[in-house]
Amino acid sequence: MAILELKEISKKFGGLSAVDSVSLKVDESQICALIGPNGAGKTTVFNMITGAYQVSGGDIMFDGKSICGIKSHQIVELGIARTFQNIRLFKSATVLENVMTGFHCKTKTGMVNIIFKPRKCRREEEETREKSIEILRFLGLEDVMNLAACNIPYGHQRLLEIGRALATSPKLLLLDEPAAGMNSQEKEELVATIRKIRDTYHLAVLLVEHDMELVMGISENITVINFGRKIADGSAAEIQSNSDVIEAYLGRSDDKYGRTNVKSHRPCIFLWKY
Repeated sequence: MAILELKEISKKFGGLSAVDSVSLKVDESQICALIGPNGAGKTTVFNMITGAYQVSGGDIMFDGKSICGIKSHQIVELGIARTFQNIRLFKSATVLENVMTGFHCKTKTGMVNIIFKPRKCRREEEETREKSIEILRFLGLEDVMNLAACNIPYGHQRLLEIGRALATSPKLLLLDEPAAGMNSQEKEELVATIRKIRDTYHLAVLLVEHDMELVMGISENITVINFGRKIADGSAAEIQSNSDVIEAYLGRSDDKYGRTNVKSHRPCIFLWKY
């Protein structure tokens, strides 16, 4: 059963069409990827799913219901969490405090309770603390939980952002370039962590990523977009052999004799074999 289904969604900014009739499905407990060259519209798709942008056309179905027009905080409460290309942590807060903020949408404490039911508030805060420590232990960050987020290694900051997203108890986790800036060892650990998250928390994962080795090695289904339009959808093997995808990544040009040549100035990041 599909936990997420995009039905020909589009997004226009004035006269510019950033995303044009893109459709995709993510099944329950499935790891999928959305890829494409720079500027293809991948993050715009994420922004529409999470309510940061409203769709110009089409529909977004989550857990069998349309979420178009729903506010971002309500979408989080429904079960969609995300990370960002540029890490967005509370840098001066501790690692533990960053994860605890993720539980905000699940807590019931309000100003009235703080004033009239302080014991209940303290109990809820302690429960939140314990659950946050469990997430940090799961991610291997328990030893740094009392450090300021800005003082832990970059790879750990990436994991911390994932941990904060997990605190919202998502059914779908959106990862926007989770491997950006990581070294090879950190990427290997990230792949293992994503699989472990899926298996432990029984959630679906949709990731945007430029590292093709990571994408091809972990994704059960891959959707490719270029200039805002979907050009391919399928398994890693199917995507690697798709001529439209190869052209989108490598570029092609015809010489005066009608021969097709790959443009040498485009990076050959796509032809990795697993």
